[in-house]
Amino acid sequence: MRGRYRVSVQNKKIIYEFELVRNITVIRGDSASGKTTLIDMLSQYEQNGDSSGISLKCEKRCVVLTAVRWKENLDSIHESIVFIDENSRFITSDDFARAVKTSDCYFVIVTRDNLYNLPYSVDEIYGIRESGKYAGLKKCYNEFYRIYSGATMADSLPECVLTEDSNSGYEFFEALSRDKGIECISAGGKSHVAAVLSAMSGRACLVIADGAAFGCEMNRITELLNAGSAIVLYLPESFEWLILKSGLVDGRRIEELLEHPEDHVESSEYFSWERFFSSVLISETEGTYLKYSKEKLNDAYLQEREKNAIIEAMDRIGDLFR
Repeated sequence: MRGRYRVSVQNKKIIYEFELVRNITVIRGDSASGKTTLIDMLSQYEQNGDSSGISLKCEKRCVVLTAVRWKENLDSIHESIVFIDENSRFITSDDFARAVKTSDCYFVIVTRDNLYNLPYSVDEIYGIRESGKYAGLKKCYNEFYRIYSGATMADSLPECVLTEDSNSGYEFFEALSRDKGIECISAGGKSHVAAVLSAMSGRACLVIADGAAFGCEMNRITELLNAGSAIVLYLPESFEWLILKSGLVDGRRIEELLEHPEDHVESSEYFSWERFFSSVLISETEGTYLKYSKEKLNDAYLQEREKNAIIEAMDRIGDLFR
């Protein structure tokens, strides 16, 4: 399943409207914020259709998955949007992660837990709030809002740079940091980023990680930010996405897939957009001087022209390395 889908669910008192663009969307929020009401309305419509008094509009079938025989039920669901309410403990299991990885469905998961087994995007973590769209009317309008941003600002380079991995992305940012005379450290995986930051004893640090799969770590990073840690976040989709965005790999196809990735990423084939962009970059550079490997950085990407093109693609953070 691929594409962008708008969902509208309403009854006489309340309406929810939102768009989904990736295989995994997470909804967070305190009690009484409307999360369970949304799932209940979807369940009622699924059971009773229009006679439930609920209207549902979406190009794809919307299904509520419960804990009862969840695995068997999910095996029979295809090309649908699957909603899961909080307190469904199976969502933290390895079995569920494996099922999502190969599913041709999109998943909307209501939870306050960090789903460490799932590579969900920082951009696809939402809360629910009332909107003034229908101000003055009796019906209450609810919309999703993004909880996190992919970047925070800095006027100058911090004392060090921390990358989540130790492969090509680290090698590139280590070279940039060395040019600026600052230290670059690898966390050895996204699950170690918060622990490495905690051990830095207040040092100002620029954290660079793959935003397409870093969602499960944002609670821990936010706790450090709230505690006063001097952290600057830069969370592009992935290092491979940056290279594609830089224009080094030319072509109208690349422009189109960067503009609308949701139209190209098949959920049953790619667990996250990070894996999709890696696949595209490897394929597009095969047999060229820019041949890409995740394990070791091709020196061509550190040549002046190529390096500067990637820095230009880094938006506001790129100013720190110019």
